[in-house]
Amino acid sequence: MKTTMIMNKVQGMLGLVLLISCTACLERSTTEAVQEPAAQVGSAEMGTSKQPGESRMELKKRLTSLQWEVTQENGTERAFRNEYWDNKEPGLYVDVVDGKPLFSSQDKFDSGTGWPSFTKPVSEDLVVRKRDEGHGMVRVECRSKAADSHLGHVFDDGPDPTGERWCINSAALRFVPAKDLEREGYGEYAARFGVASAKGEAAKVDAPKTATKQTAVLAGGCFWGMEEILRQLPGVLETEVGYAGGTTEKPTYEDVKKGNTGHAEAIRIVFDPQRLEYGALLDTFFKMHDPTTKNRQGNDIGTQYRSAIFYGDESQKLAAQAAIERAAKSGRWKKPIVTEVVAAGVFTPAEGYHQDYLQKHPGGYTCHYLRD
Repeated sequence: MKTTMIMNKVQGMLGLVLLISCTACLERSTTEAVQEPAAQVGSAEMGTSKQPGESRMELKKRLTSLQWEVTQENGTERAFRNEYWDNKEPGLYVDVVDGKPLFSSQDKFDSGTGWPSFTKPVSEDLVVRKRDEGHGMVRVECRSKAADSHLGHVFDDGPDPTGERWCINSAALRFVPAKDLEREGYGEYAARFGVASAKGEAAKVDAPKTATKQTAVLAGGCFWGMEEILRQLPGVLETEVGYAGGTTEKPTYEDVKKGNTGHAEAIRIVFDPQRLEYGALLDTFFKMHDPTTKNRQGNDIGTQYRSAIFYGDESQKLAAQAAIERAAKSGRWKKPIVTEVVAAGVFTPAEGYHQDYLQKHPGGYTCHYLRD
């Protein structure tokens, strides 16, 4: 059913993909990059640091055309069509021009904009904020201090602890995986990721504060619509759609859609419990889908569309049972709630084209909405 409806809508959605990219981050996207007026955000001819002895022409030859347009001509790459927007691997993001460390995966979060987003740089001493009055709006541009590379923009709508969203172009960055930091000359940062450096330093400084994050796994019909609603909740840090509750190893969408693998279309939510309690997350879950229809949501029928809460520990199990009681007493549902409460097993991420689907395809298929 989903596939048929999508095929019917695909032409209409093409024109909207660009629009959501523009609105999400207040930046303009084109098929490659957009050249912004240099006089308004800083000239590409001024202050560009390159490798020792490297001329501007040599730098242009070394960079790809997109890297050059973004870093030297203040361009903007396409949302959801760039290298690092969905990268979840631990490591360091460095300036593509001179290799200076700029951002850490520990400060990266899913902003839903289609660009890599961070709560802060590795150090404010390595970046420069500049007032940008281009395109009829006032923004804060961020550039690398040493190479004067255009990186992106800074917004004040990010999560704690900074409240900022550093919206960065992938083309301005090079990613160095944590396991390669020592080999590539960034050994001083290895301890941050629990990787021992040549000096034998272990992860003692700036270790990720995992206590400020919790994970929930929920199933309630087509995961496209579920993700689009849940990602917008204050306190949600990451979302990822996938498959849970079945027995088939490494299931694919083609396997799961047959309805005989035992898997449900599910969503994994990483959230900050100080901003969003697990119980409150479940209350939203029971407002956004119909928990009284067994193995069905709207037009989608099959065990893969069942309602389920996959708890990670005993406290989540008790919270799930309490949430079901609240939903049953809310008067919202006339029939008994059939939501399963089962221990979480293996969660298998879905294929890339399913991730952030309605961000990529505004107006796409969904049967989810928030009820009063």
